[in-house]
Amino acid sequence: MTTVDPKPVRFHRHARPEPGSDPDAIVGSRVELQLLTTLRCNLKCTYCSESVGDVVGSAGHVSYTLDQLDAFIRTHLAGREIYVTFYGGEPTLNKPYMAEVMDRYPGFRFQLQTNGTLLRKLPERVLRRLSNVLVSVDGGEATTDGFRGRGIYRQVMRNVEAVRGRLGGTVTARVTLSSGETTLAELDALLEVFDYVYFQFVAGDAYGPEAMAAKRRLAGELAHRFFRDPALYRMIPLMGIVRNKVLPSRAAEQCAGRTMCRVSTHIINVMPDGRIFPCPDMLYLPEMQQGDVVGNWLRRSPLQPHPSMPCGECEAFAWCRGNCMKNLHIAYAKGEERWRREVTDPICELIRHLGREIDRHDPAAWYERAPLPVRKELRDCEVYEYVEVMP
Repeated sequence: MTTVDPKPVRFHRHARPEPGSDPDAIVGSRVELQLLTTLRCNLKCTYCSESVGDVVGSAGHVSYTLDQLDAFIRTHLAGREIYVTFYGGEPTLNKPYMAEVMDRYPGFRFQLQTNGTLLRKLPERVLRRLSNVLVSVDGGEATTDGFRGRGIYRQVMRNVEAVRGRLGGTVTARVTLSSGETTLAELDALLEVFDYVYFQFVAGDAYGPEAMAAKRRLAGELAHRFFRDPALYRMIPLMGIVRNKVLPSRAAEQCAGRTMCRVSTHIINVMPDGRIFPCPDMLYLPEMQQGDVVGNWLRRSPLQPHPSMPCGECEAFAWCRGNCMKNLHIAYAKGEERWRREVTDPICELIRHLGREIDRHDPAAWYERAPLPVRKELRDCEVYEYVEVMP
């Protein structure tokens, strides 16, 4: 699931750049290999960028071979811990490819990002190998069905309940806050079904005065809810922010001193035709291509901190470390004023506001009082590896 840009552009197959690889293309000892099994999808969510132009119709199947993927991994990712995320489109539309990759790489960890409509159709051996399943929902029934189609919420909830006991790991709700309508009660209800909830602020027309006021209220309610009970409130962005505030070295360690957004350091998105991009929201931009499985080359991500970005002077930088590099790149490196005004700056303000709301509850004192299991989960939660810690 990716989010839509204000100015839709068309996706075309461009000539490959001249091959040549960077020895330090991946930063750190881990790499997330995000394999897009298809760009087709069985839903048409209103905010998804893969409905832009002819992206959806561009690749319905994987055209590179697993032998080519083997060669790429040996050349560029050897010696690193690799975890695979199956992505799309809707990745479960290509179940045979998922199973083949799992069989080929028994030592890898696997995650699935899915809309959840086809979960029950996955083979048992695939479900058992999944360390985490990210299921896209948008809140409660009315909110989710409004974006995804009538009946989708109940279908997804039934599917999650049906596979929970057969999964090898956790199941996480991925909530896109694309309006001011999602409530604390809706998010709490999701935690009755899912192990964790992760929410993100979506790019688009979601930051008018009323929507911003609603999101600020929700941020305050979430912070209060997080610190209300001794048990851990498994809302990933709040967990991540609190962890980074009380253990600031973890923030710098996780992003190797760069941005918290993984697209700068250690995530690569492999298109069904083998081309590699750092961000799944920018598959339509040929200048973003950083590698190719078929050509067996990989370069450093083009999404890097830029002198024009104001992150270093921001009050949130110590624990945010730069949120979404796509938004920052478009707004500041490319200088698109409308995007800065309507997307990047409002999201940054919401993150600062959420941080202030958390500070009102003295997170350091809370952490000192927290039971050891709570502190351990807050510090080392595996789901941090599969989603952005910041919203």
